[in-house]
Amino acid sequence: MWQRLAGFVLKFRLPLLIALLAATAVMGYFASKVQLSYESNKAIPTDNPKYQEYLGFTKLFGQDGNMVVLGVQSDSFFNAGFFSDYVKLNEDLKKVPHVENVLSVPVAINLIKNDSTHKLVAQPLFKGNIQDQVVLDSLSNVFHNLPFYKGLLYNPDTHAYLMMVSVNKEVMASAGRTKVVNDIMKLGDDFGARHHTQVRMSGLPLIRTIMAVMVAKEMKMFLILSFVLTALILFVFFRSFGAVLMSMIVVAMGVIWSVATIVLLGYKITLLTALIPPLIVVIGIPNCVYFLNKYHTEYAKDQNKTRALVHMIQRMGIVTLFTNLTAAIGFGVFCFTKSSLLKEFGIVAGLNIMLIFLISFIFLPAVLSYLPAPKMKHTSYMNNRLFRTFLDGLNALVFKYRPAVYIGTTVMVIVAVTGMLRLKSEGFMLDDVPKEHRLYKDLKFFEQNFKGIMPLEIAVDTKKKNGVINLQTLDKLDQLSKLVAVQPDFAQPLSVVQGIKFAKQAYYNGDSTNYAVPNSFDIGFLAPYLRMKNTGNASKEAAMFTKLVANFMDSSRQVARVSVNMADVGSRRLPILLDSLKPRVNEIFDTAHYQVTYTGSTVIFLEGSRFIIDGLMESILLAFILIIFCMLYLFRSFKMLIISLIPNIIPLALTAGVMGWAGVPLKPSTVLVFSVALGIAIDVTIRFLVNFKQELPHHNLDISATVKQTIHETGLSIIYTSLILFAGFMIFSFSQFGGTKALGWLTSLTLMLAMITNLTILPALLLWMEKALIRKAQKKQLWNTLDDEEDVEMSKLGLKDREEGEK
Repeated sequence: MWQRLAGFVLKFRLPLLIALLAATAVMGYFASKVQLSYESNKAIPTDNPKYQEYLGFTKLFGQDGNMVVLGVQSDSFFNAGFFSDYVKLNEDLKKVPHVENVLSVPVAINLIKNDSTHKLVAQPLFKGNIQDQVVLDSLSNVFHNLPFYKGLLYNPDTHAYLMMVSVNKEVMASAGRTKVVNDIMKLGDDFGARHHTQVRMSGLPLIRTIMAVMVAKEMKMFLILSFVLTALILFVFFRSFGAVLMSMIVVAMGVIWSVATIVLLGYKITLLTALIPPLIVVIGIPNCVYFLNKYHTEYAKDQNKTRALVHMIQRMGIVTLFTNLTAAIGFGVFCFTKSSLLKEFGIVAGLNIMLIFLISFIFLPAVLSYLPAPKMKHTSYMNNRLFRTFLDGLNALVFKYRPAVYIGTTVMVIVAVTGMLRLKSEGFMLDDVPKEHRLYKDLKFFEQNFKGIMPLEIAVDTKKKNGVINLQTLDKLDQLSKLVAVQPDFAQPLSVVQGIKFAKQAYYNGDSTNYAVPNSFDIGFLAPYLRMKNTGNASKEAAMFTKLVANFMDSSRQVARVSVNMADVGSRRLPILLDSLKPRVNEIFDTAHYQVTYTGSTVIFLEGSRFIIDGLMESILLAFILIIFCMLYLFRSFKMLIISLIPNIIPLALTAGVMGWAGVPLKPSTVLVFSVALGIAIDVTIRFLVNFKQELPHHNLDISATVKQTIHETGLSIIYTSLILFAGFMIFSFSQFGGTKALGWLTSLTLMLAMITNLTILPALLLWMEKALIRKAQKKQLWNTLDDEEDVEMSKLGLKDREEGEK
């Protein structure tokens, strides 16, 4: 079949080339339409119970996590000059398109009791001539006497002040959010520059926007680096601009097709799909190396270019097909997960790894047929003295020091297994951002001064209409708030209770000792005042305060919302914290009469992280099973299957051990290593065993001679491609994202270990099973002879069937 395919490709090379280039031009048009993804929560499936709870919450109270926060730390905050400029910053932020609201000290509201109308009047606190230091000092004293704002807008102990900027949720899900975030950051940085202080900025919209921009920049950087680096390595190997140019064209077409696939499938660029174009370069180049290496090897035998091309397609076609297939399986199994983030990555990567095989299978033979035959300098790499010496050393290890190889490998595996026992699964919201990056430093500022800004939502369903405004419920909500506030990782909660307590303080003429939940005695006097009145100039501020309080009850006043900002505690600690909280919360809210739900963007993000890790684990197992079937189909032998798997399991175990000893946690990016590495590393095994299988008859079934020949012939191209893969994945280690960096160096480590095990353990195992393989090969050779002369020989021997012949 492969010989017929070789004839077909060479016979119709021109039409095939034209069709391939035309299709690439069309795909290039679609690739130009690619967009960045600004969606969140794609990691978790929509039928996940926690996600369903989150959807139910957003239906009642709207989307959370659309707040950008700005923080300053200054002892002179209430200095007239500083404060006046802070007021201007507040006003400038309101003018930024799509900014819906700004909550900060300058717009703080005070509630004033009006006995003549029996109303509480909402008035802006900082009014009048705030540039007069005496006036400002007096107003700041009033502000500090309002417990409602303590922990919410300022920290009196550290002199840190917070500004919350609410951004339209629709624009935060579009490309327009980049400009909004940039405008907010510019205003904040300009203010900081004027006052020689640093304005800290964070919040989920800002974090997601900056990370999306970083992803886009890194995708371009990795793509350029992968092209330049692989081109240099290819030129060093082949000493031919033609070979380099052909290979670069192949992977360039692969990149175009991969980006176009993202668009055609309706996907966008995410942190994972951004890795696909450079991955296509890294995975596509070995295809070119193996094809060209085989072409040069065959041409060197008899100087016949046509025969060399036919043999290249015939011998390397099936090998490259199966190596790309196993690599595609390593990525493609992610499409069976329920996570749309992983599914998109798996589908696009798996599909395009097979497409890069098709491109190289058509393009390389067709172009090589038009080019002149290779010259001596183009094939001199096959006699590279350094690599030949290295291969001779491997032969010596395999043939002379086989017991030492087994013992050394066993010791390393034992050490690796010990390291694997130290592995921990943990993910953080800013897990992949380097600690020296501004995003990380600013987040830590808010954690130190305000206990964090990651949103956690607690919804309390009273199971009856108007149940929230019941005094008993308000008292329970206050108990919940106090319980949460004393936790070291949770900030001061905000709920309708804080508004009611503020109102009671106002009723008692601003006495802060009365900042408490009204009792049955208070409520009779306070009830009329709770219907607040807005004064003329204060209508906007009063409406904002009223809306703020109303946002913490649903329209039927049945469900209360308690919003808590918290630290980025990670996927391991968050369940522990919530589990420790739940029994005490259940003591406050009887589960027979109340239903308490814990949700919010933080819970969903960390649940998504846990879900991805579980999905990746399942995918690795599935990939392993599918690769086993591929190997069985290719070699039709359980013994060869075992031989092929051992050299690939060992590198994965060693990498897991290194992660354990180095303290690298299991998280989405690091778990991804095992599936990617398994799919690529098995390629080396396939190439070695197929070459061994093809060469065995030419050495009269002499296992030792065939192993030696295979190490020298296939070993050279294995080393070249392993070096290319090592360098290609090491590019990712220059990423700003810790996860991508870990993916790079861990995958490179695994592939180099796989190269060593496949050039030592694999041939050692072949020699160990030499007798069994000889018997199998002799039996197969006998029946191949019978097949070729079946009619004649069967009639001569008088055999009716193969069973009789075997006897």
